[in-house]
Amino acid sequence: MQATDQTIGAASPDALAERLFGATIAAMDLFAVYLGDRLGYYRALAEGGPATSDALAQRTGTAERYAREWLEQQAVTGVLAVENPDAPATERRYWLPAGYEAVLVDPDSPTAMAPMAQIFAGCVRPLPQLLEAFRTGGGVPFEEYGTDLAEGQAGTTRPQFRHLLTQEWLPAMPDVHARLQADPPARVADIGMGLGWSSIAIAQAYPKVRVDGFDLDDASVTAARANAEAAGVADRVAFHVRDAGDADLAGRYDFALAVECIHDMPNPIAVLDAMRRLLGEGGPVLVVDEKVADRFTAPGDDVERYMYGFSILHCLPVGMTEQPSAATGTVMREATMRLYAEEAGFRRIEVLPIAHDFFRFYRLTG
Repeated sequence: MQATDQTIGAASPDALAERLFGATIAAMDLFAVYLGDRLGYYRALAEGGPATSDALAQRTGTAERYAREWLEQQAVTGVLAVENPDAPATERRYWLPAGYEAVLVDPDSPTAMAPMAQIFAGCVRPLPQLLEAFRTGGGVPFEEYGTDLAEGQAGTTRPQFRHLLTQEWLPAMPDVHARLQADPPARVADIGMGLGWSSIAIAQAYPKVRVDGFDLDDASVTAARANAEAAGVADRVAFHVRDAGDADLAGRYDFALAVECIHDMPNPIAVLDAMRRLLGEGGPVLVVDEKVADRFTAPGDDVERYMYGFSILHCLPVGMTEQPSAATGTVMREATMRLYAEEAGFRRIEVLPIAHDFFRFYRLTG
C-alpha cells in the first residue's frame, strides 16, 4: 500500500499552522523570561515584593516604560499576577505567584527554568553562521554562541550536580564512591567541565579529593575558576585550558567523568581514549550523555524533539568545526556510544540503572 499523509500520521495544514502559531507564542514567552532573568526583574520581585513599573525600574536600574511593557506582557501571558488590573498602567502592582521563585530565580532549584531561556538565546545567536554551515558543510565554533550558551548550559545542569551527582549518580558506582572517600586522596579528571559546577559538587561532597577540570574554552575556564573560589574549594579544584590527551597526564587519576559533552566532540573516540589513558588499566570512567530512543522514530516524543532541536541549532554545528568529524549531534543513541567506547579501547561498557528523563549513564572500564 502506498504511504499517504493519513497513514504516516501527518497533521492537516490547518493543524500545523495552529501548532506553529502556538510555538511562536511559546518562543516569545521564553525570550521574555530571558529578559526578566538577565535584567534582574524576577529577583527584584522575589526579594522586594510586589512592584509598580516605576518601582521595578528603580530596583533594577532600567527604564520605566520598558519595565511596564514587560510587566504587562508577563501578566497577560500568565507568569506574573497583577493586583489591580483596572488601575492606571503606572499604578498597577505585579508580583511573582507563590512557588514561582524556584522556577525563575533560584539557580539551585531542580525546577529552575530561567537557564533554559538563556541557553536557547545562545543557540540562536549565530543564525547567519548556522545558515552558512548548512550550505557548506562547515561548523559553527562554540565561542560564536557567546556567554549565554555557556552560562545557560551550566545553569541547566547545576541543580543536577548539586542534588543528584554525589547523592545518586556516583553512589551507583560503589567502588568509585568508596575510593573518593578513602586515603590516599583520590584524583578526579572532569572532562569538558564548562563552568565547573560538576567539579565543585564533587569536591564539596568528598572533602579529600582533588579535581582537575579540563576544557578548551578559555572563557569557561576563567568563569569556572571564579566559581570554585566563591564555593571555597579552589584549594582542591583546578581548571585547565588543556587537552586531556596530553601524554604527561596519563595514569595520574583514579576516576574520570564527562557530563553531556561527548556528543559535541569532533573526535569522541580520541576523547574517550584520552580518558582511558588518564586512569590506566581498569580505571573507571563515567560518561553522562543524552537519553534518546534506541532508533529513529517519526513522529518522535517530546524528548526526541527536544534533542533534535538542540542538535540542529548547536551540537552538530559545534561538532563539525573540525574535520574530519564524527558529526554525532545531540541524538547519540546507545549503540553509537558503545561503538565509540569500544573503538577507544574500553573492555566493558555498562549502562547504570539510574532513573533519569534526559540522561543515560555509561560506566566504562579500560
